[in-house]
Amino acid sequence: MATDDLDIRAEVVNLLLQIVSRERYPSTTMLRMIEELATPEERAVYAGVLMDNIWASRPYPSIPMLRRLIALG
Repeated sequence: MATDDLDIRAEVVNLLLQIVSRERYPSTTMLRMIEELATPEERAVYAGVLMDNIWASRPYPSIPMLRRLIALG
């Protein structure tokens, strides 16, 4: 695939979203990168990933992750 046809930003966001969705405590650096690069549509996917991670960490959800989710709103 030629680099002209490749949206590197979108590929990076997609890769990071996949990694974050699999990690119980994802890297804050990766989360920050998603927040900086994501389009509005990707931010909606990111919010879903954060919510899934928060639900998975019950009964003691990550406060920093909750703050990140609130900041997206």
